[in-house]
Amino acid sequence: MNWINNVVRPRIRSFLKPKDTGSENLWIKDPESGEMVFYRDLEANMWVVPNSNYHMKMKATDRLASFFDGGHYTKVAVPAVAQDPLKFRDSQKYTDRLKAQRQKTGTEDSVTVATGKLFGQEITAGVQDFDFMGGSLGMAAGSAIVTGLETAAKNKTPFVLFVASGGARMQEGILSLMQLPRTTVAVLRLREAGLPFIVVLTNPTTGGVTASYAMLGDIHLAEPGALIGFAGARVIEQTIREKLPKGFQRSEYLYDHGMVDMVVHRHDLRSTIGSLCGLLTKLPERPELAKGAPARPAAPKPVDTEAPNAPEAAHAE
Repeated sequence: MNWINNVVRPRIRSFLKPKDTGSENLWIKDPESGEMVFYRDLEANMWVVPNSNYHMKMKATDRLASFFDGGHYTKVAVPAVAQDPLKFRDSQKYTDRLKAQRQKTGTEDSVTVATGKLFGQEITAGVQDFDFMGGSLGMAAGSAIVTGLETAAKNKTPFVLFVASGGARMQEGILSLMQLPRTTVAVLRLREAGLPFIVVLTNPTTGGVTASYAMLGDIHLAEPGALIGFAGARVIEQTIREKLPKGFQRSEYLYDHGMVDMVVHRHDLRSTIGSLCGLLTKLPERPELAKGAPARPAAPKPVDTEAPNAPEAAHAE
């Protein structure tokens, strides 16, 4: 009986289990045009679809590697927090969900903080990864952002934050919402130190995150076509009983109405942020940044005008 359980059944499962072909053989579908794009081509193009210019979601490690000089950076240690303070359970235990997300993304939570150089200037940066429970804001993510802001103030560097989130994390309830004032206070302390806080809004940025640190930057950049807002478009339409304009809550619309300072293509973020950090910290002009592309390059039309409801308590899988 042991021989059947230990040898025969595992072999049968191995035959029936689909083989992992590896990321090199995958084709990814463009959400806008439906075009199939080769994985390697997309990765080499910083996850921007070449033909449609659609900006796909980007992992935290890929974002940091493409942002810092030579792809070199040092992660900042983040204080540990209680794993499951409310003993929350929905379709599965919160602790099990966290464990699964950590295995999938390779990160401890939705926010990663690192230090490095951008065109030779010391920079502190944070990246909010939508792959980790929809980039939802919990105690660990809030502590990471506060730590990043405090690190920037201590090292006297600008702080650049790439935001992508569905909102507060429902599994942590009121403790998640408490991160809104916590991060706000940390932003104010960085401002008192006279250091710049630059926010890059990526697709999507919604919910309580938009109601706090995502809109408290000295300068707000946005990637083309990014969904940015508090509540979803359908919720707003049902509330005001009016049809919203085309492209509502997309970065281009917000730029036209003064809520975003610049819409910047992903390929131009390094040079744009480098120039801004140099200007805001009064560093000498750098010739290599003068060749940067215009602040608002041509961008594709919005993916959809009927944006899904922005989950204030998101845990998107």
